[in-house]
Amino acid sequence: MEDRKLYRSRSDSIISGVCGGLAQYLQIDASLVRIFFVLLALSNGLGVLIYMLLWIVVPREDFARDATLADTTRAAAQEIADQARSMGEDIRQAVRKPDTKVGIYIGIGLIVVGVLTLLQNFDLPWLHWLTADMLWPVLLIVAGLALLTRWRRRD
Repeated sequence: MEDRKLYRSRSDSIISGVCGGLAQYLQIDASLVRIFFVLLALSNGLGVLIYMLLWIVVPREDFARDATLADTTRAAAQEIADQARSMGEDIRQAVRKPDTKVGIYIGIGLIVVGVLTLLQNFDLPWLHWLTADMLWPVLLIVAGLALLTRWRRRD
């Protein structure tokens, strides 16, 4: 039996390498692990907590093999702080120089939500199925289809 250890991936990393490392450890596609964490985060928020704990506890792939848990935690805390600073700078840049396409998409989304809410307030009999419980899944599906369409156009 091979001696596998769980590490955060250096090469297959979007935020911190947790999903990439889990995928390598479980020998599955990293996209499946990422989808699992997103679904877990959207369903009850537990995905975010588990991800953060794994980020702190699981060492980076290139970290010293004999490092203690305290060393791993200290390095992960510094990495989280660096990521937060970087994200703050990205947000600052986005506010200073907003992308016009993003503004258009947000505007269209707000108009759609506003129109649907207005129609729901008219209390039309044929729109009784339109509730917030139905609206969010539909909006998620539309957003997913938009992303897939955009991705497909790039190829």
